[in-house]
Amino acid sequence: MILHMAPSHGWIEVVCGSMFSGKTQELIRRLKLATIARQKVQVFNSNLDVRYAKQHIVSHDKSMLACRAVKNSRDILKAVDKDTQVVGVDEVHFFDPEIVGVCQKLADSGRRVIAAGLDQDYRGEPFINMARLMAVSEFVTKNLAICMVCGAPAHFSQRLSESGRRIEVGAADKYEARCRKCFTPEK
Repeated sequence: MILHMAPSHGWIEVVCGSMFSGKTQELIRRLKLATIARQKVQVFNSNLDVRYAKQHIVSHDKSMLACRAVKNSRDILKAVDKDTQVVGVDEVHFFDPEIVGVCQKLADSGRRVIAAGLDQDYRGEPFINMARLMAVSEFVTKNLAICMVCGAPAHFSQRLSESGRRIEVGAADKYEARCRKCFTPEK
């Protein structure tokens, strides 16, 4: 629940969880509400996220919002307009470690920052960027998915493909949401 805060005060909101938990959908919902409230919104995504569209953040249910794909977190600071009130960042786990400082600078300058991303990798290990960002944010929302094996609440992302890379961009072709009981991490 987001409390009313004075327009001159910035803050950070984090939406995290596993694959298929609705993180991007929630980010889009919050950003659209800010737009309806006539706030200037800018949206950013990592250029690594090429699953659905390069110039849009897209949820798995195909909700979308225009964004700017950037190579690194410093590019966000360079691209934010002076009159922007709300900054959305999707797929935070794809960014370099400076993303935490970038979000803090934006919030310190009086902006509302809404950041979404995975909190754990396919092994169940935390993404450090997300852990650090959650620690300094004012609001954290952890979404749960539904386990694709048993239907229980799920907070793990089970990788289905054979890959040793920590970051493997994909959707239902490469991942399933799993509960604690059904999750089998690859070590």
